[in-house]
Amino acid sequence: MGASVRVLMLSWEYPPRIVGGIARHVQELSEALAALGVQVHVITAMHPDAPEEATENGVHLHRVGAPPSPHGDFLQGVWAMNAAFEARADTLIRDLLRGKPAQRQREPLLLHAHDWLVHPAAKSLKHRHKLPLIATLHATEHGRHGGIHSDLSRTIHQLEWELSYEAWRVIVCSAFMRGEVMRALNTPYDKLDVIPNGVRAEKFQFEFPEAERQAFRARFAEPNQPLIFFVGRMVREKGVHVLLQAMPIVRAELPDAKLVVVGGGYRAHLEEFVRFCHMEDAVQFTGFIPDSDLLRLYRVVDVAVYPSLYEPFGIVALEAMAAGAPVVVSDAGGLKEVVRHEETGILTYAGNPESLAWGILRVLQDPAAARRRAQNALKAVQREFNWNRIAQHTQQVYKRVWNEYKNAHWE
Repeated sequence: MGASVRVLMLSWEYPPRIVGGIARHVQELSEALAALGVQVHVITAMHPDAPEEATENGVHLHRVGAPPSPHGDFLQGVWAMNAAFEARADTLIRDLLRGKPAQRQREPLLLHAHDWLVHPAAKSLKHRHKLPLIATLHATEHGRHGGIHSDLSRTIHQLEWELSYEAWRVIVCSAFMRGEVMRALNTPYDKLDVIPNGVRAEKFQFEFPEAERQAFRARFAEPNQPLIFFVGRMVREKGVHVLLQAMPIVRAELPDAKLVVVGGGYRAHLEEFVRFCHMEDAVQFTGFIPDSDLLRLYRVVDVAVYPSLYEPFGIVALEAMAAGAPVVVSDAGGLKEVVRHEETGILTYAGNPESLAWGILRVLQDPAAARRRAQNALKAVQREFNWNRIAQHTQQVYKRVWNEYKNAHWE
């Protein structure tokens, strides 16, 4: 695979359009691949604050169509988005494949689809142009909902199965996800590659003078208040309700403890629970906040808590570790592969408020031990979860697929 590798990625979200973790994953993986010399083109949904065509940090971006509407027919929006993706990608592929067949063999071109939302376009492009397809499955519908319980879920589940079937190789972010994809989608073990998510630890290493730090922290808590932090979507699988149930137990030991909950989504029921428990002075919901504030929050909190009920990987835990914040997580899914109990953080039982409260108090009542774990965590992040290492592993998958493709005579 001596010639320059070219990869066409499809993702329904890419910054500044950020819905979940896929946007950051695709951006940071793409930029790391570009730094290794891979020519990366990303087809994604347009955003009013971003140009339709751009090259950012070595990645060629093509923003087209519109993302699925959360208010209209969701699946109809998905099909429309895929039609726009396919049309733009089709033109791009024809431009990239100009030349003789021999030249095409020498210059690798692969498709890389991120999750089921882009499967229709990816499948069509694969068969029309006879190109090998790699898929990254970031989660499964079965895992998110504990089974398949509706017509919409059945459709999504079917598209996930088709994507795993059509892909030459399937990338997942944890050993937990490999097992889940094998069980839920019947994907063979030897078709799956486990490549973890990563984080840019350096983005947390900015100048933050103590006076500025104290002033920023004062927006959320008094100097003597232990500050507990959560960031994520307000959905059941993220376990915010478990954290709120743990707060009265924590406050029985530490009455001044303050919780800051960051993230978008429906939260009226969570706010009602806070009022029911008379914790209005102890819990602050911020909604979505800009990255500049989020990065600073990581640097001022006493503990970052992620009580997920389902978590394929847990990139938010990585971010907290990279920022030097002590972490408490549940043992759900891939989180226990990211956090090593009592070494880089504290693991608690998923869905158990008493266990979660114990973990939080374990950190807040022994700051010295918490700092030691946080230091170990930062070293682990820098060593194991850096994007250069992850991009190299992804490039190895591309190389394997291309070599197999050349010998298959499928094109």
